[in-house]
Amino acid sequence: MVTFARLNTAKLADYKLMATGTTGGRIGEACPDLNIIRLKSGPLGGDQQIGAMIAEGRLHGLIFFVDPLTPMPHDVDVKALMRLALVYDIPMALNRSTAEILLRSARLTGLATSSQTPEIAKNRS
Repeated sequence: MVTFARLNTAKLADYKLMATGTTGGRIGEACPDLNIIRLKSGPLGGDQQIGAMIAEGRLHGLIFFVDPLTPMPHDVDVKALMRLALVYDIPMALNRSTAEILLRSARLTGLATSSQTPEIAKNRS
C-alpha cells in the first residue's frame, strides 16, 4: 500500500483518506503531504469504523489490498467491510491494478473536482 501511495501521491492528494492505524502511519511517513485520518488498527475496530462510514454514506471509495496467500487474523471484519461496500455500491479495489483504475474513474474524479473533498478508505490486511 505504501508503494501504491508513493506512486500515486499526486492523485491521492485530491482526497481525504481514511486509513486503519498501522497502514495510515506507514503511508503518512512515506507521503507526509497526504490528508490521512488514522482510525484504529484493523483488528481493534478500524475495519468496522470504515464500515460504519460506508453505511453512513461518508465514503466514496474503498482501496483495501488483500494478500490472498496470507491468512488474515481479522478475516471476519474484512469480509464484513467488503459486504458493506457491495451493499452500498461503493467502488472497491482489492489490488493495485484495480486501485489505479479506481483513481482514474470518472465517478471519483468528478468528486475530486467538486467543492466537497471526497473520502476514500485505505487499508492493507
